[in-house]
Amino acid sequence: MSPVETNQPLGTPTWIDLAVPDLDRSRAFYGAVFGWDFDGGDCLLRGLPVAGLHHAADPAPGWQVHLATDDCAATAEAVTAAGGTLLREPHDVGDRGRAALAVDPSGARFGLWEGHAFPGARLVNEPDTLVRNDLVTPAAAEARTFYCTVFGFLLDGNDDLPEADFTFLRRPDGHEVGGIFNLREATTSAWATTFEVADADAAATKVRAAGGEVASVEGTPYGRMATVTDPFGTGFTMIARP
Repeated sequence: MSPVETNQPLGTPTWIDLAVPDLDRSRAFYGAVFGWDFDGGDCLLRGLPVAGLHHAADPAPGWQVHLATDDCAATAEAVTAAGGTLLREPHDVGDRGRAALAVDPSGARFGLWEGHAFPGARLVNEPDTLVRNDLVTPAAAEARTFYCTVFGFLLDGNDDLPEADFTFLRRPDGHEVGGIFNLREATTSAWATTFEVADADAAATKVRAAGGEVASVEGTPYGRMATVTDPFGTGFTMIARP
């Protein structure tokens, strides 16, 4: 894949970051699993930023996705008008861009990112980078309405998994940006993060060796997928696509 040089279209997952209680240990883990290097808060692959890590004494759980916007303030207003809540108002992040943090009506956290000098992840959709984000929630109906209202997403069914209450999210141009999975037994709503890998079994072995845990490695209609947690209990998935 060619590096991302410009801001992604509205609503596209454009950056992920993770707050951790032990930055050195987290860098050691993710460096071992994905081969990342580190520069300040940026995780680098081939010298280009692909994700962020930063220290927090009491971090919120999970990798946090940031959705692209060309106007952070206007999108933040649309978030609140559609029933979401702003946890942090739009603010400058140096010369890199403007950001905001929000919660959707189902309770899932997400960020907004308006890139200036920094468009977000420079590499995506290749091994050791972000490949997709999916919202897992017990309140899918209100979440689907919210994201379609704020970002203009279109919903599309999933014939590959007829037993699952899952819908793809597509931009108006038809590009798939993620999905919403209705899981009635879920106790919280959260955006799940999936990284692409060259070999899911080999990546799972790296996770174990680096101090993480592997819940499963199994085939799916989209590739072989490993479900894992890092040493601090942060869950994510890794997929080797055909």
